[in-house]
Amino acid sequence: HDPGFTSTSSCESAISFIDGAEGTLLHRGYAIADLAKHCSFPEVAYLLVEGELPTPVALNAFVSELRHHSMVHEKLITFFSGFKSDAHPMAIMVGVVGSLSAFFPDSTNIHCRSQRRLSAIRLIAKMPTIAAIAYKTVIGEPVVYPNSDLGFAHNFLHMMFARPSEPCFVNPLHAAALEKIFILHADHEQNASTSTVRIASSSQANPFACIAAGIASLWGPAHGGANEAVLRMLEEIGSVARIPLFLARAKDRNDPFRLMGFGHRVYKNYDPRAKLMAGVCKEVLASLNIDEHPDLLLAQKLEEIALQDEYFVKRKLYPNVDFYSGIVLRAIGIPTDMFTVLFAVARTAGWVAQWNESFEDAQQKISRPRQLYVGEPRRDFRSLEARAALLNEAAVPAAVDTTATNGIAAAVAGRAVRVPAVNAKSRM
Repeated sequence: HDPGFTSTSSCESAISFIDGAEGTLLHRGYAIADLAKHCSFPEVAYLLVEGELPTPVALNAFVSELRHHSMVHEKLITFFSGFKSDAHPMAIMVGVVGSLSAFFPDSTNIHCRSQRRLSAIRLIAKMPTIAAIAYKTVIGEPVVYPNSDLGFAHNFLHMMFARPSEPCFVNPLHAAALEKIFILHADHEQNASTSTVRIASSSQANPFACIAAGIASLWGPAHGGANEAVLRMLEEIGSVARIPLFLARAKDRNDPFRLMGFGHRVYKNYDPRAKLMAGVCKEVLASLNIDEHPDLLLAQKLEEIALQDEYFVKRKLYPNVDFYSGIVLRAIGIPTDMFTVLFAVARTAGWVAQWNESFEDAQQKISRPRQLYVGEPRRDFRSLEARAALLNEAAVPAAVDTTATNGIAAAVAGRAVRVPAVNAKSRM
């Protein structure tokens, strides 16, 4: 019995590796710090999907494929108009991505390696476009089409914030920061959403349905919504002076307050992505001349105090990648409701790599976990009429025999009951 699959291996994979004790994350053998420092997001996506870092020629060809497939079908754009203007962008993402199989039936043959690769490319390329249109749908602005002259993250920011009526300037530092955020979120072993994608794929569902399932799993606040929870926590704490109070509350099991952005199911050391994200955060805020932003100062002080507290150190509760990412996204103008959407844009590269790998696994079977049954033991069946009779018998009031001279006779719940008569003298 293994709730949460904390000790159960569900597959063999050569894509990502985490050493939680050492605080190490590798993609195809490469350290995440090296990839974030030296690579673009398309390079990392190529690595995850193809298994090796690309040559310059291979990278150019891959980027050209992404640009070619970044457009979405015009009829798909009309699909967005069916959503209410107050719909959550993640609700739109689940619906739209799931519908892609109706637009691209030419790449849903999961037994064909070339079709699987085409689906993977289409999903990586179209996800930023779909995400940007989801945002435009919510705010009621016209759709902005992809621009093939722009880099991956730059293009996404342009589709989000450009308007037909005025020029749009995207800060290159912000585009670079977002590119790094995409890399840090590209893949992360068998997490909840990735496992969801693999479980869906085990039934041989089409790729678009599998990725839509992953998006739905990611939407949960315990998974993709954690950075949003960190911002809410910082707002609740409010000031450095109140940190000790909230740390004390975090230690109290009877208090509902939780220290968000600290600790991780796998890492028992500092999340390597968190260190990189802290650096990105400082760069972005410095570019906006708000390197002393109250959220950053509060987060840094909270981290400093918590890491000196024996309670948190003993339990190995170190900051994770979500601790600083929300501050970065808010600083570059990303609305809170879009945080998890950006996570989905980045994680799509990992999802399609894991999905594709599952079909190369000779051991793959349809996922069918067992359970520990805690319900009723076997019972005798009663017909509907018998159940009705039992119900009526319990509900009918007692039948009273008023003809008895020596008392009152009654049938109560199927049993004969007699109450002795009381004469007038005895009542006086």
